[in-house]
Amino acid sequence: MEPHHHPERSTRSMAQRAVSAATVGTALEWFDFTLYGSVAATVLPKLFFPAMEPNSALLASLATFSVGLAARPLGAIICGYFGDKIGRRNLMLGTVSVMGITSVLMGLLPTYAQIGMLAPVLLVLLRIIQGFALGGESTGGQLMALEHAAADKRGKYSGIIGMCAPLSQILANAVLLLLSATMSAESFTRFGWRIPFVMSFLLVLVGIYIRLRVAETPAFVQMKQSAVATVSSPLRDAFRLHCKTIIRMMLFFCGPTALFYLAVVFTLGYLTNSLGVPKQTGFTLLMIANACAVCGSIIGGMLSDRIGRKRMLLIASAATFIIMMFYFPMLGTRHFATMALAMGLFMGFTQVQTGIQPVAFAEVFPTNVRYSASALAFTGASLLAGGPIPVVATWLLNLSHGSPWILVALVAAINALSFCMIAIGPETMGIDMNRLDSADDVAGKHATNARQASV
Repeated sequence: MEPHHHPERSTRSMAQRAVSAATVGTALEWFDFTLYGSVAATVLPKLFFPAMEPNSALLASLATFSVGLAARPLGAIICGYFGDKIGRRNLMLGTVSVMGITSVLMGLLPTYAQIGMLAPVLLVLLRIIQGFALGGESTGGQLMALEHAAADKRGKYSGIIGMCAPLSQILANAVLLLLSATMSAESFTRFGWRIPFVMSFLLVLVGIYIRLRVAETPAFVQMKQSAVATVSSPLRDAFRLHCKTIIRMMLFFCGPTALFYLAVVFTLGYLTNSLGVPKQTGFTLLMIANACAVCGSIIGGMLSDRIGRKRMLLIASAATFIIMMFYFPMLGTRHFATMALAMGLFMGFTQVQTGIQPVAFAEVFPTNVRYSASALAFTGASLLAGGPIPVVATWLLNLSHGSPWILVALVAAINALSFCMIAIGPETMGIDMNRLDSADDVAGKHATNARQASV
């Protein structure tokens, strides 16, 4: 007897492979983010900028961290264009390969003592290349998973992708703690910091293997069979036809992005510097908060499949607004359980929104510009609210002589703007992912038809 082929089972298997491929890529991205951020502040100044005085060396090292972030928008725009033209799968194989190669090269990079000024130059160059690849990876991995997913599973898969950021931070910090606990400070500075960078290549090999077994997405295949694919320029059409939607989605995601960076980057410094909490306690609190964020992402994604993206986002946005009012007073108690509760709730509800972001972005844009438009909105939010918020928060805290309420007002305003952008947008749950109209266009047509029917 010939074996029976089950198209539904095959489709489900392909969707699972696609979400696995997206998860590995996103996990690698955030693993590198946390890892590089930690060594940039501790090890790299001594190894790559020893000719500078300590403060200048630290600033130069942190600048190499920033150039990676700065290169992401360019990567997102260029990869978005080609992802909409040649396909999600082909581009994703390229970005994950570049990420892996640059990570290994960083782990093997000679120091200033070995090759002089060429060492920091190569370090900056690798960070630019890696940032470029990561800019394309973030959006592309999400789309590859969600364009394969069944309509009733998109939120769940979105939550799985969204949990990678906090989960990878837990893993990266655990690896660094393990290495620093099992070797001397001198050994860690000499070669220990290199181990995670080289080992991350194993994650890349897994990612490449999975992606080779994932077919091109049904939405892209269907689009290529239509005339739209031959006449459109994705980037131009994204700006020309969907500019308002891009701005709305960017402003929506400014809220969760600002809150995430405030919790991950600023809060640790605030605990240790302003409140005098031991650094080890701060790290423990951050690990607990990240564990809550993992749960928040999964729960948010799954609930959005049941009650809708818009309703779930509005609930989470309102919750973070309320928690923000009590966040700093709860941290100010210096009581471990109270601080853990504040950070856990704050990160948990923030990550509910981040867990829904991949599916919200994927569903609102049509196939022919989905990669370009999503990438523009995503990186725009990171540039506007992600990178600057820790610096702005520190400046405001100094300006107000240590009182956090001016900072609360700023973040509350960003969160209120985000809430409004969610409120004015359409519900996208269950929308056809193979369409060539944006969700705003679809909602507008429904509203027009409803008005005509009532006349």
